[in-house]
Amino acid sequence: MIKVSLISLGCAKNLVDSEIMVGHLHQAGMTVIPEADKADVVIVNTCSFLNASKEESINTILEQHENRGMRKRRKEQKLIVAGCMSQRFSKELPGAMPEVDAFIGLDQVTKVAPIIEGLFEKERGKKDLPENFVTGRSTYIPDYDTPRFRLTPKHFAYIKIAEGCNHPCAFCIIPQIRGRHRSRTVESVVAEARQLVKEGVKEINLISQDTTYFGMDTWEQRPNPRTPVDSSRGTALTTLLRQLNAIEGDFWIRLLYTHPAHWSDELIKTIAECPKVARYVDMPLQHISDHMLTEMQRETSSAYIRDLVKRIRAGIPGIALRTTFIVGFPGETDADIDELCEFMRTVQFERLGVFRYSQEEGTKASKRTDQLSAKVKEARWHRTMSLQKEIAGNVSKRYVGRTIRVLVEEPGVARGEADAPDIDGRVYVPRELPVGAFIDVEITGYQDYDLLALPPGEKPVEFKVAKQAQ
Repeated sequence: MIKVSLISLGCAKNLVDSEIMVGHLHQAGMTVIPEADKADVVIVNTCSFLNASKEESINTILEQHENRGMRKRRKEQKLIVAGCMSQRFSKELPGAMPEVDAFIGLDQVTKVAPIIEGLFEKERGKKDLPENFVTGRSTYIPDYDTPRFRLTPKHFAYIKIAEGCNHPCAFCIIPQIRGRHRSRTVESVVAEARQLVKEGVKEINLISQDTTYFGMDTWEQRPNPRTPVDSSRGTALTTLLRQLNAIEGDFWIRLLYTHPAHWSDELIKTIAECPKVARYVDMPLQHISDHMLTEMQRETSSAYIRDLVKRIRAGIPGIALRTTFIVGFPGETDADIDELCEFMRTVQFERLGVFRYSQEEGTKASKRTDQLSAKVKEARWHRTMSLQKEIAGNVSKRYVGRTIRVLVEEPGVARGEADAPDIDGRVYVPRELPVGAFIDVEITGYQDYDLLALPPGEKPVEFKVAKQAQ
C-alpha cells in the first residue's frame, strides 16, 4: 500500500484543493500520513500568489528533497509538486527542479492517484510517462460529490463555490493561474452544505476568488443577452444564501473574498434577512484613493466604496467589516496614503490587514518603471498598521460588557461572528468549554485584536494571552 504525505501551503482555496487530492488518494486505497519521513510519496501543494509565498513553496520543496536524500531508506521516495506554482510556471519548473518527480496542475487534482501509480510503474519500466502533468489554462471546478477529505477541524469547513477570476487587477496573477471565473450551481453548493451540517459542521465558509460574482458568469450565457435577469430567482449569491439559510440546523454561514464591484442592495437585504449568515463581511478594497484605484484597475471609485460601506453598515445592523489594503503600489504618493489613513479613521474597520505591494512577474504593474523602494513600502506599511492597531483597540474596547455568541475553536480559544478562521482575532475563554460548540459569553477585557470572555455570571480569572500578529 502506497503511503502519501501532503504539505498544503497558501490560502483556504488551496486547502480545498489539498482536501480533494486526499479524498482521491483514499478512494484509490492509498494511505495518507502526516509524517513525511515515513511516506513513499511527498506532495507539496504550493502557493505563488506573492513572491513571499513562492519563496516559501520553493524552500519547502528543496527541504523535502534534502530530507529524503539524508534518509538512506527513503531514496526511492517520490516528490510531487502541485498547486498554483506548478500551474504558473509549468514550462520553467521541470528544467529548474529536476529533483521533482512530477508536477501536477490545478486541473489534475482529481488524477493524483493514477499519477502516483504511474510514477512507480515508470520506475519499473512499464511506462514512459511525462514528468509534467500540467495542461493549459485551468478549467476545473469541484462538485458536491467530489471525493474530499476535510483537513479542517470537525466544526468548520470551507466550500469553494466558484473558481477563477475575470477581474483585470494590475497587481494580481490569479486569473492567469486559475483561469476565467466559473461558478458551481446553487444546487451543488447546497447539497454539499447540507451534508456538512449533517456531519456536525457549525460554520460554513464560502470561498472563491470573487464570491460576489457567483452565478454572474451564467447570466452571460443566456440565449438572448437582452433578456432581463431576475437574480433573486436565478443563479446568484442572494439565491444561494437564502437556500443555505433554509437548511435545518444550528450553524453560521460566512462570506469571504467579496469584491466591492458586485455588491447590491439586494445582497445587503438578503444578508440582513438571513439569521444564519454571520454578521461579517470580507471585502478587500485594496485602496481608497481614486488615483490608486484607477492605476490598480479595481473597477471601483472612492465615492462608490464610501457609499457602499455606508449602505452595508446601515442595512446590516451589527455587521463587522474586514478589508485589506495594498501600500507601495507603483506611483503611489504621500497624498494617497494620507487619504487611505483618513478613510481608515473614519470607517473604523473591525478587521483590517495591509499588504506591501509585491512586484509579481507577469502582471501589468510589474512592468511599470515607477516602482517604489522597499524602504518606502515598509514605512507605509508600518504607518497604516500602527493606525489599525489603535483602531482595533477601540473596536475591542466597545465589546467589553457585551454578551456575544462564540464558537469554541480549541481548549481556551473561541471565535465570534466577527472572526474568520486563521485570519482574525481570538476570544479567550475558560479551557473547560466544549470544543466545537456555540457558547454565549460575556466580554470582560481585551488585548489589541483579541477579547477575553467568560460565561455570564462567572468570576473573572487571569488570562495569559500570547500576542498574535495581525
